[in-house]
Amino acid sequence: MIALTLPAQDGGSFNPPSVTSHLAPFFTIGGFEFTKQMALVLLSVVIIAWFFVAAARKGQLVPGRLQFVGEMGYGFVRNSVAKDVIGAKDFKKYVPLLFSLFFFILLNNLYGTIPWIQLPSFSHVTGAYFLALLVYVVWIGVGIKVNGLRYFKLAVVPSGVPWYILPLVVPIEIISNFVVRPMTHSLRLFATMLAGHLIVLIAGSGIEFLIAQESWLLKGTSILVLAGATAMYMLEALIMVLQAYVFVLLTAIYIEGAVHADSH
Repeated sequence: MIALTLPAQDGGSFNPPSVTSHLAPFFTIGGFEFTKQMALVLLSVVIIAWFFVAAARKGQLVPGRLQFVGEMGYGFVRNSVAKDVIGAKDFKKYVPLLFSLFFFILLNNLYGTIPWIQLPSFSHVTGAYFLALLVYVVWIGVGIKVNGLRYFKLAVVPSGVPWYILPLVVPIEIISNFVVRPMTHSLRLFATMLAGHLIVLIAGSGIEFLIAQESWLLKGTSILVLAGATAMYMLEALIMVLQAYVFVLLTAIYIEGAVHADSH
């Protein structure tokens, strides 16, 4: 990444952010770098565990606020994602995975809306790759467990397709299901988090740059940049929630396809 230094009218300089601005390590031990993302991921595990343990501790018939929020979150994943997508017969065993993924991704995304943190953990691609790989192993494992090795045939040979078209269709299905699917599953989450983070970062740096100028006209334009940055901030918060939902929804769809491969 090329570092740029822009001159300011007051004789100073301004260093704009780059793609690697959010990757600086907290500390380094030997060759290991402990980054801000790692700290946030570990913190998210503690927060999620504490919250749901606290929400379920009393288990009152008439729930308090904490229990109500916890039950509402669990019910959303259980009923609106797992049950609706996978089916009432088979969904229960996959609820813990979907529930954990949803709130883990949601909290790590929402870090980007918190002042002084403002860094979604999945703006680094490694975390997104890991989750997509986990889901990849799970749904293939489910397909083999339910259908045996016949699952691979069911996954790449669509029913009802004439035999003379199969040489064209099968390679496309292999690439689509076993190569493109996990790549898009991870990159969708990573790309949206990185893009939103950089837009807000650049807008904030732009405000800083404009305020540092001697011209009052340029100082005034920082208000317009602030208004745009606020709008982007709110849009990014919405996208953070939607991406957590989309990732878990696609996970449920992949599992459903593996469970019911012989009926597709």
